[in-house]
Amino acid sequence: MTVVILEDAAEDIELGEQFYESREPGIGDYFIRSILSDLGSLVLYAGIHSVHFGFQRLLSKRFPFGIYYLVEDQTAYIYAVLDMRQDPLWLRRELKNRG
Repeated sequence: MTVVILEDAAEDIELGEQFYESREPGIGDYFIRSILSDLGSLVLYAGIHSVHFGFQRLLSKRFPFGIYYLVEDQTAYIYAVLDMRQDPLWLRRELKNRG
């Protein structure tokens, strides 16, 4: 399985990194490493996650973020990496705009 991070998802990861780095130096780098590790797990496990708002969702192991993706022809396309502490209505609207 190939994992492709789309532009919006890459921006989500950058925003998360900036948020955590502003809280404490070094945590932003840890956030990126953790999310990339979670994304790497999709090489083996893409397609097994439950569907939320039209996307399959992998929950990050270390941060309260959901990784929303779709699988097509042995490729997992990452559409969003969003903070799960957001209002569910906001999450739904955001994902609808990306779908």
